[in-house]
Amino acid sequence: IAIASGKGGVGKTWFSITLAHCLARTGAKTLLFDGDLGLANLDIQLGLTPKHDLGSVVAGRLTLNQAVTHYDEGGFDIIAGRSGSGGLISITAGRMKMLSNDLGVLASDYDRVLIDLGAGVERTVQQLTNGASSVIVIINDEPTSLTDAYAFIKVMQTESPKLKFQIVANAVNSTREGERTYNTLLKACEGFLKISPPLLGVIRRDPKVPGAIRSQTSLITRYPNTEAATDVENIAQKLV
Repeated sequence: IAIASGKGGVGKTWFSITLAHCLARTGAKTLLFDGDLGLANLDIQLGLTPKHDLGSVVAGRLTLNQAVTHYDEGGFDIIAGRSGSGGLISITAGRMKMLSNDLGVLASDYDRVLIDLGAGVERTVQQLTNGASSVIVIINDEPTSLTDAYAFIKVMQTESPKLKFQIVANAVNSTREGERTYNTLLKACEGFLKISPPLLGVIRRDPKVPGAIRSQTSLITRYPNTEAATDVENIAQKLV
């Protein structure tokens, strides 16, 4: 499952981590792949210092499965990008294709693989998305979030018409507001693209989320009974 946003800053990496943790709690063997090759930060949000990362894989020093790190606290595996370095964004098309193929092979060892994509519709984002069976697009109520999410869906739907998109409205004040935000995007998709991506879930704005991010801990570990945690748990149950 690729997790996209179009726009940065809508909580995509936080959602990817929280969803991976929720899926692992259902008993699903889960891998979280940091696909933000320009600004990798998955390990930072989890407070991890992985021994290996994608940089070594791309350089040919390691195979992809050798770069897997187990996140004990969450019970799932991660493959970290190279934090603090934009070097992987210049990866060649051939190397990117090999990486995507290797991820497809590695995926057979897992029940769920989540790919935390970079923002935008860069070539690397498109290639990683093409390797997924479905895409979760994260939006919030900002107009730029909706226009960028629509642009992402339009580009990917043109390139891969069989891709299945699902929408998650994040950090909204209420379920009703999340549904209104979703309906704005839905109208554009139905009117111009002739597709109707379903609403997978709404995550309510929660003051506990910034605290969990600052403490570099999964929300499910730190505040498992808070509203946002419950909302992501519900999304995980739908996916299972």
